[in-house]
Amino acid sequence: MKFPKVIRHRKAECKIYGKKPHYPFYRVAWYVTGQRRVKQFDTYSAAKQYADNLVKELAKGSQSTALTPAQAIDALAAVERLQGYHQRTGHKVSLLRAVSEYVEASGRLNGTTLGEAVDDYLGTVATVTRKDIAEAIEEFIKADEPRTKAANGQRAQLSAKYAYNRAIMLRRFAKALPGHAVCDLSKQHIDAVLTTETIAAFAAKSRNHHRAAIKQWLQWCIRKDYLSGTHRLLEADAMRREHADNGEIEFYTAKEFRALLETAEGPMRAMVAIGGLAGLRSAELLRLDWSDVWRVPGHVEIKAAKSKTRQRRLVEICPALAAWLEDFRQCTGKVCTITAASVDVIWQQQFLALCDQAGVSRKRNGLRHAFCSFHFALYANENLTAAQAGNSPAMIHQHYKGLATRAEAEKWFAIQPGRTGNVIPLTANAV
Repeated sequence: MKFPKVIRHRKAECKIYGKKPHYPFYRVAWYVTGQRRVKQFDTYSAAKQYADNLVKELAKGSQSTALTPAQAIDALAAVERLQGYHQRTGHKVSLLRAVSEYVEASGRLNGTTLGEAVDDYLGTVATVTRKDIAEAIEEFIKADEPRTKAANGQRAQLSAKYAYNRAIMLRRFAKALPGHAVCDLSKQHIDAVLTTETIAAFAAKSRNHHRAAIKQWLQWCIRKDYLSGTHRLLEADAMRREHADNGEIEFYTAKEFRALLETAEGPMRAMVAIGGLAGLRSAELLRLDWSDVWRVPGHVEIKAAKSKTRQRRLVEICPALAAWLEDFRQCTGKVCTITAASVDVIWQQQFLALCDQAGVSRKRNGLRHAFCSFHFALYANENLTAAQAGNSPAMIHQHYKGLATRAEAEKWFAIQPGRTGNVIPLTANAV
């Protein structure tokens, strides 16, 4: 037989080469994708059978013939691994997809193996537990309840009133999404709840409070592994904070302030004087001790534990305030003598009764607003007023600029016991 022997089928062909003294095998050679492939056999019959099948495959356009024997073995092993993965997980992945994803991922890891990257990722990912929204909200409310309790006479970490109002808002949120799990929440759910007629009817400031409550709860859900840390729910369109209209600032006039002071009796008179001439917030005033008034000469000390901002500050006692407090120098204990648990509610009720008795229309936070407005008008220095009021200069400038004149301010800070018509002007360093 003459070699090489050409085997053809349609346009495909290969060659069989005979044995040589230095190479005792029959060889089948063919070209695919421009590369020469060779396979050897011990007998001619085996080589002929392989060549006949080969040219038929080449004629069909089969790409399997492009694989070397080693590549073919790897491909078959890879397919078997993918079939095993399919049986275990139910996920069917093609060999091409598996290789493509590996090559893409490996190229982005800069030398780190895919296994190492997966281990690092799994070390930072928590398993999310499925939890009903209503149940998660009740758990959140209960978990924060201990923070509303004051230990050993100290100030509580969280205002009970704030916690109460936040619970109402979160329960309203849960009621709008019955039967939903926390992990199933989407931006569309957030948008739907915050645009309901009930919440849309609230003022912008109240809607912002709802957003803040939801944000705090979502952050807690992440810590409890009820929600993935990559949820992006805060990017919902309805979660964007609105610019709230703060409304008109109302405060008492000097005439109204005098009427309140002269009508009040006992500790109530001291509280009204401190509120109007030192600008303390109602909550700070209710926490105040007489030792805080007299400890630092010429100043009312608001300790960090009693301040809204939890930062200590000193408020100067102006001559008018010193005169109203003169009768209280021997007092000890709390400035506010209300002992009931709902001290804030009772104080507001008593102050409303005082306003009615004095013939003065009650204004919300009117004493503090008056102090800030008149102090800023007197000194024209937002930094100085902010330091006294425990606020930011920007807040003082934004809310209290231009609300009162210097002449009105001088009248306010000149109100002293027994003086009804005379006005004592204050110098810039008198407060």
